[in-house]
Amino acid sequence: MTEHPLFAEGAVSWILGIEDTCVYPRDGVTHELDEHELTGHNANRDSDLLLARDLGAKGLRYGVSWPLAHRAPGVFDWAELDDAIPFAAEQAGLTLVVDLVHYGTPVWLEHSFADPGYPAAIEEFAAAFADRYRQWVNHFTPLNEPVTTASFCGLRGVWPPALSGWGGWVAVAIPMVLGMSRSISAIRQANPQAVIIHVEAATLVVNLDAQLEDHAALLRMVGWLATDLLLGRVGPAHPAHHWLLKHGARIGDLHWLVSNPSSPDIIGVNYYPDLTPRRLGGDHRNVTQLSHDQWTAGLREVLTAFADRYNLPIALTETSIEGNDELRSRWLVDSVVEVKQLVEEGIDIRGYTWWPLFDFVDWSWAANGANVEEFIVAQSGDGGTSFIGPAPSLGIPADGKSAFLRRMGLVRLEEQPDGELTRVVTPAALQYVQLSKGTA
Repeated sequence: MTEHPLFAEGAVSWILGIEDTCVYPRDGVTHELDEHELTGHNANRDSDLLLARDLGAKGLRYGVSWPLAHRAPGVFDWAELDDAIPFAAEQAGLTLVVDLVHYGTPVWLEHSFADPGYPAAIEEFAAAFADRYRQWVNHFTPLNEPVTTASFCGLRGVWPPALSGWGGWVAVAIPMVLGMSRSISAIRQANPQAVIIHVEAATLVVNLDAQLEDHAALLRMVGWLATDLLLGRVGPAHPAHHWLLKHGARIGDLHWLVSNPSSPDIIGVNYYPDLTPRRLGGDHRNVTQLSHDQWTAGLREVLTAFADRYNLPIALTETSIEGNDELRSRWLVDSVVEVKQLVEEGIDIRGYTWWPLFDFVDWSWAANGANVEEFIVAQSGDGGTSFIGPAPSLGIPADGKSAFLRRMGLVRLEEQPDGELTRVVTPAALQYVQLSKGTA
């Protein structure tokens, strides 16, 4: 591994992230979902970056809005990034961990992730970006959360290319991994000092009915699959090999990935205590996923599982909890204590990331208020359930963004009468400052 202070062995670096989902539709049916614009980050970029520094972050996970920067094959618009990246590195003093792909692709890729030109397109962008910004950027995430991307884009048809079923999942996932592998090679060629952080959402599934165990086992297998493919592990003996071929994978692509393994330097794990753990219910025709809070027990389970399976350094690349200030402060402290305990037990954890720095606009915004998640959430206190996101009746944009704001940030967004979102530092943010400085 190329050593760098942000992920130095024997230390856990303090990192923040700015929500950067960037999905632009092709059919005009849904709204674009550009979190940098929706949260006002574009208008408050410099102050947001300085705020991350002032809260004690050493690094910042930051999206580069690929759909906007890559205007056409071989054509790039670097104007925004030419301002943002040097400012973050020099004025704010942050080490950027750049998200090259965060759920969306340029609209000129007609079939998005399933487009035949996708792997070459992201390889081209990765090479051009890494070369242009090698003075300031050494840390790269080729694609955020492959398993989540494949769910939204290939399994459930929410985002382009809007495929469905497991065949759709495979049609999206295989090109994504091919693109990740080719991007990593291109980045390392352009910048030999590059550190690759592969970020995946943790999968933590149990079943409420023994008859659903086969489905639970499938979800667990799928949860590992993109990382296994990237590392060249999915040969004929892998339990997913036949399943992939059955659902449309090309044998040549699987052979290529085995022959061209691509190992990241850091495995990033995303875990939310109230959202990541799922219980399965229903029946084979209508399986439901009910999230349930596993607090630090779930965090311990997923970090240990990733470390054991891949034997690579680990970073917690996203965590937070939705709720009031006290709940967020309590999760911050408890999760940090758990990470430190795991380090003492010998787990090689290099980073702790609170995501997001400030609240974000729920993804249902781009679906006219309809829930787009694959799970439902148990409400604390009454034992009932409700769908993630606001009710469809709220509408867009007449009722503003307030009802769509997910209260997960260390900094709260408050909508003003003119629609501007102001930043309000919470007690959890002050707790983060103390923890990052070792004074808590």
